[in-house]
Amino acid sequence: MHVEHIAQEGAALKERFTLVIISHERPAFLRRTLQYYQGFSGKVLVLDSSREAADDLVQDYPEVDYRHLPAFSYKGLQDKLVYGVAQVNTPYMAFAADDDFLLHDALAESVAFLEANPEYGLCHGYGMMYLARGTEVNFYRRDKRVCEDYNSDLSEERVLDFLGQFLPPFYAVTRTDLLQQWYAVLPANTSFEWQEIGHAFYLLACAKARILPIPYAVREVNYGGSEHNTNVLTVLTYTDSKSVAEREAFAQFLASTPMGFRNKTPDQIKHIALMSFTAMARGLQSGRALEACMIVRSEWSQPGAEPVRFFGEKQFVEMPFYNKTMFDLLARIEFLIHAMPAGRLQLQELEPILLRQSELMQVHANDTERTIKSRLWEALGLSPFNRTVVERLLKSLRATGDDEEVAPLQGWFERLCSVPAYDRKILLDSMASGRLLNWLEARNPTAVQVRLANKRLARHAGGPTFGILLLDLDADMFKLQATFDSLMAGHYKAFKIVVLTTGDLPANTTPEQTVHFVKVTAEDHVDKLNRALTTLGTDWVILVEAGDCFTAGGLLRASLELLEADGCRAVAMDEVMRQADGTLVEVLRPGASLDMLQSVPGLMARHWLVRRELLLEVGGYDAEFARALEFDLLLRLIGQGGLAGLAHLAEPLLIGQARVLESNEHERASLTRQVIQRGYPGQVSSAKPGTYQIDYRHEARPLVSIVLYCQDNMEQLQPCLVSVLQRTRYRNHEIVIADNNSQSPQLLAWLSSLSAGGDRIRVVRSEQTISPSAMTNLACQQAIGEYLVLLASDGEVVNANWLESLLNQAQRPEVGIVGGKLLDRAGTVTQAGLVLGFGAGVAPALAGEGKDAAGYMQRLHVEHNVSALSAACLMIRKELYLALEGLDEVDFMTHYADVDLCLKSAQAGYLTVWTPQVQVIHHGAVGHEEAALQALREKWPGYLENDPAYNASHARTGRTFGLGAPTAVEWEVLVG
Repeated sequence: MHVEHIAQEGAALKERFTLVIISHERPAFLRRTLQYYQGFSGKVLVLDSSREAADDLVQDYPEVDYRHLPAFSYKGLQDKLVYGVAQVNTPYMAFAADDDFLLHDALAESVAFLEANPEYGLCHGYGMMYLARGTEVNFYRRDKRVCEDYNSDLSEERVLDFLGQFLPPFYAVTRTDLLQQWYAVLPANTSFEWQEIGHAFYLLACAKARILPIPYAVREVNYGGSEHNTNVLTVLTYTDSKSVAEREAFAQFLASTPMGFRNKTPDQIKHIALMSFTAMARGLQSGRALEACMIVRSEWSQPGAEPVRFFGEKQFVEMPFYNKTMFDLLARIEFLIHAMPAGRLQLQELEPILLRQSELMQVHANDTERTIKSRLWEALGLSPFNRTVVERLLKSLRATGDDEEVAPLQGWFERLCSVPAYDRKILLDSMASGRLLNWLEARNPTAVQVRLANKRLARHAGGPTFGILLLDLDADMFKLQATFDSLMAGHYKAFKIVVLTTGDLPANTTPEQTVHFVKVTAEDHVDKLNRALTTLGTDWVILVEAGDCFTAGGLLRASLELLEADGCRAVAMDEVMRQADGTLVEVLRPGASLDMLQSVPGLMARHWLVRRELLLEVGGYDAEFARALEFDLLLRLIGQGGLAGLAHLAEPLLIGQARVLESNEHERASLTRQVIQRGYPGQVSSAKPGTYQIDYRHEARPLVSIVLYCQDNMEQLQPCLVSVLQRTRYRNHEIVIADNNSQSPQLLAWLSSLSAGGDRIRVVRSEQTISPSAMTNLACQQAIGEYLVLLASDGEVVNANWLESLLNQAQRPEVGIVGGKLLDRAGTVTQAGLVLGFGAGVAPALAGEGKDAAGYMQRLHVEHNVSALSAACLMIRKELYLALEGLDEVDFMTHYADVDLCLKSAQAGYLTVWTPQVQVIHHGAVGHEEAALQALREKWPGYLENDPAYNASHARTGRTFGLGAPTAVEWEVLVG
């Protein structure tokens, strides 16, 4: 866009005006704004405090004065502005953010006004706001019509009038010397709020101001809240002593600063400043000058010169926005916004669009020119700004001779090429869905590996065969075709498909054919599923739904892994789920986790490979639980043979539609039946939709010994003990304080008084200092409880039912150790079990998650199995503790004894359970000692290399449960 005229004759705008653009770690915004100002007649200075210099921008926009200023962090905005104004050598300047558009003509007119009126210090016009979305832009009126000329000769009148109907002057065209003077006197480390308030106060105190009746700026809506975590109203209105003192101090600073107040004492100027603060607060609270209201929603979903606009109910014709010139300008801005996307919400909404367009551009084996072109038109309808889609559609149209449609689309393509429009591959790859697709792609075998795999399978009669029971209860042929396409594109073909559809049969087929269609209804489809099982003749069976797409290598890997898995009854594999908004998310399941299966069946019980003979043996699927067929089947298999033969293969098998986690009475009823069959008078409840908690209702109420370690730590131990005494509803317990030769007289006296208080609290003391592990063992040996609780003496119990919740799990015969959720005082998770082989060796799971967060696969809401727990909160039967010889006093005197104990329990065949029903305030940090860690690696190499409760595809650094780096499958090992 070019300034069509300069209102003032004389020197070129470049010699008179500098636009200072501020940017930090936002290269996409910066590139777009430089594209917008390309050809602008004034000088452009960029202050970029990003860590990395944007060297490519310097090459692409050589007219711009680009300054890379990494020393000025985002919090160092004031220092950056001080530096920036000092670099300006033109008489006029303005600041601009990298996400805003200051109108070229408006800048020129404001410069012209100031040149013609030397008594004025700043000039601007009215601003709109925009919110960029996937295929639309919403425009808002932000500024109301206010007094437009602040021309009083009295500084105090100008200040009070301006701040009372405050239109922020930060982006105004301003005399450079005024800004240089202001930043020269501004105290270092002034908060962002007071910078903005002081900026306006100073400028109006020194000079007059003009708001021209013209559109001036189109600024992005700050829909995420201030990134500086600031709020001007907070500092202006809070009445606490600190806020009042800050206002007084800043008013005092203004009073001591030379300005345009004539014949005013410092006290009078301070009073004016405080009055202006009050006036500004009232103006902002009342919306006198600033109030966002959407005036138009602009949708651009088809190629063309103009978007389609939908005007809101309220229109403000007194504002200078309603004219063709302005809307033509908005269209050009919109084009840049869509062609060069940058906003967080915009990219979020673009992700499913780009993903779907990528899928529609894929070519299938049975495609024709007609089907390819049809999908490309569909892709174009999702967004016309994907240059690759437009280019491919043009090629397809030319190939089929559709010349009439070529010309307008060619014009659109040339328009896209006139700007650095986004590369759809690069943009999608930067998003979670794109990264996941690349991760999947890295796992695919090469052509050579496929040939070697087929040779190995041929030596085993072709390998295992898979029966795919494909439910098509919505009679959706498009979804069916997607599933068929994925199977045909896969590397393994030893399967048979039974399509159970409520629609018309496309062909008459027989069970012997590779694809067999069976007509069903919603009422009889389970019975016909079971009939199909008897005629399939395959080794394994999987139940899927129309639209589920098999990954290219999933079945091939499963076939190779199952060649030597004679004892395996059923296999869970990983999958990718398409969420409601169309984006993809990985579901990387843990190993055979009984508790997580019971807790979140919607995520854990889908798409298992089950031996067909075994499925027939247990009676097939149960129509009574039609909405929980796989979950009920797995519960019956576990009831029949326990967890033996249930396996997990860390390889995505399917891309399927994510189910909404919601109340499912069939899941609850099946789980309730299984709990009763296991001999418990239990009750299944659901605190969160789609998740379940079992109250086993054990009859026994055993004595529990709570062991607190003590060694001259009275300041920590006292609040811990108080929390146990005050917040423990379960009364059948004792507290054992394990005192490791403490020397503090005060502590010893306190312990003595506790011992004299009755049997509820006992002190077990060592007269010589021994290791913490040895001291804990000594206390546990002398404890009289049937169950032991190791509780950190620097922790505090939160919930009163914590002991009942631990016992609810610990009294199950298959459970060895139980632990709970560790939190900080703000409720943030510090530990939800331990992950082995993560980072340096052992890491707290899900640390940093918010107090209401669900965690990966709902882990923070439900009971699930882990490999290890921290002794900060850990329950174990005393009999088992002694059988395992307690904590290792040799190799793990201080560190990792709790991990070692959990692994010994697992080796003995017991489950370790984490429950969210137990909450303890504790830092959750895992100490590090290299010698002990090395001992742990040597004793438990398998666990430290591959934690069975932590998927092999998860990251081993950064945050727990993140997606690991793209890694190839070791196909050579599988085919060797």
